[in-house]
Amino acid sequence: MRQFSIAAIIAILSSSAAFAADHAVQITGFKFSPASLSVAAGDTITFTNMDGAPHTATANDGSFDTGRLNKGQSATVTVEAGNHDYKCNFHPAMKGTVSAE
Repeated sequence: MRQFSIAAIIAILSSSAAFAADHAVQITGFKFSPASLSVAAGDTITFTNMDGAPHTATANDGSFDTGRLNKGQSATVTVEAGNHDYKCNFHPAMKGTVSAE
């Protein structure tokens, strides 16, 4: 049976977490800002609704969905590899794109 030191385990865990980044998208004026993002697979995106109306950020391929966000609320999603078009379920003219490699 192999034994690992606690330091080695911590190093492995923290090295994988160190590569993930969080990106921010604001929902304001019935638009996603920025509307287009390029990120690494495994990164997170935090969507924050600044409008008075409720919104969602829902991927067309089902890979992420913030659920209903009221004014001032945020939700964070993790992005899988690929190109993900998304929209607001309440206002389908609101669209964005995330590309993750």
